[in-house]
Amino acid sequence: MRRSNLVVTVISVALSLLSFAQVAGAQSWPNKPIKFVVPYPPGGGTDVIARIMQEPLGQALGQQIIIDNRGGAGGSIGTDIVSKSAADGYTVLFTLSSHTINPAIYPKLAFDTEKDFLPVSLVASLPQILVANPDFPAKTVKDVIDMAKAKPDSISYASVGNGSPGHLAGAMMAGYAGVSMTHIPYRGGGPAVTDVMAGQVPLLWVSIPAAANYVKTGKLRALAVSTVKRSPVFPDVPTMAELGFKDYEVDSWYAMFVPAKTPQPVIDTLYKATVKALAEPAVKEKLLAQGAEAVGSTPAQLGAIVKNEIVKWKKVTKDAAIKVE
Repeated sequence: MRRSNLVVTVISVALSLLSFAQVAGAQSWPNKPIKFVVPYPPGGGTDVIARIMQEPLGQALGQQIIIDNRGGAGGSIGTDIVSKSAADGYTVLFTLSSHTINPAIYPKLAFDTEKDFLPVSLVASLPQILVANPDFPAKTVKDVIDMAKAKPDSISYASVGNGSPGHLAGAMMAGYAGVSMTHIPYRGGGPAVTDVMAGQVPLLWVSIPAAANYVKTGKLRALAVSTVKRSPVFPDVPTMAELGFKDYEVDSWYAMFVPAKTPQPVIDTLYKATVKALAEPAVKEKLLAQGAEAVGSTPAQLGAIVKNEIVKWKKVTKDAAIKVE
C-alpha cells in the first residue's frame, strides 16, 4: 500500500473511532453532574426560575444540577463562558431573553448569539414589572412621566443590565412618552432590587420573580406590567397599554442553550427532561407564584424565536436610539 493511501486510511479510521466515541458518549449522557450557568447574580428573576427547575429537572435526568451564577455585562460574561465550554452537554446556559437583545446594543460581543449556541427549550415567560421605592412621590406611571417632563433627566430607573428586557421597557416608556430618563444598569435583579428598596434608585423595571415578594410585603410599590395582559400574581397592577402606551409590550422569557456542536442526542435528552419537569403540577405552581407561565418548546421552536427576536430588537433599539451607556 502506498504511503499516501496508508495515511488516508489511518486518518479515516481515527475519525470513525472519534465519531463512534462521541455517539457513545452522547447516548450515555448524563453520567455526571450538569452545570447550569446563570449569567446573572443570585436573587434575580433568572436565578429564581433556574432554581425552581433545578431539582425536578435533575430528577428527570438522574443527575445533580449545579447552579453557577456568573453575572455582568447584561448577561454577556456568563454567556461567553458557556460559548467557550466543551460541547458535551455538561455546561448549559440558562438565560433570559436579553440573549436576543444584546446583539442589537453591544457593538462587539465575544461570541455569536446564533452560531455559538444550539437551542434546547423555552422554560417560562412572564412580564417585566415597574416598581418604585415606597417613599418615591410618584404613585402612578402618569406621575412618573409628569415628573420627568417637569425636570428632564431627573428621574432614573434601574434594570438588571444593559440590553435586558427591563432596560428596553424603561427606554420604550420614556420614548413613547417623549421624556428623557436615566438608565442605571446593574449586574442582576438581586442587587438592583436591594438598591431600590434602599432608595439609591427610585424606580426599577425587572422580571416579576425578582420583585414579587417585596411588592407583596410593601417594600416595593408596583406601578405597571409590560405585557398586554395583566399578571395573575398582581391582577390589580395595570398594563402599560391600559395606561395609554399603545402597542407597548416587552415579554421576558427564560430558556436553555448549549455550546455549538453539542451532540443532538444530548440536546434531545435535555429537551425531553425539561418538558417532563415543566409538566409537573408543583413546578407549574411554583412558576405561577412568581408570575411566570410554564412554556416548554422544541429546540427548533426556540431557534426560530431567537432568529425572529434578533431582527425585532435590532429594529426596536435603532428606532428608540437605545445604546449601551
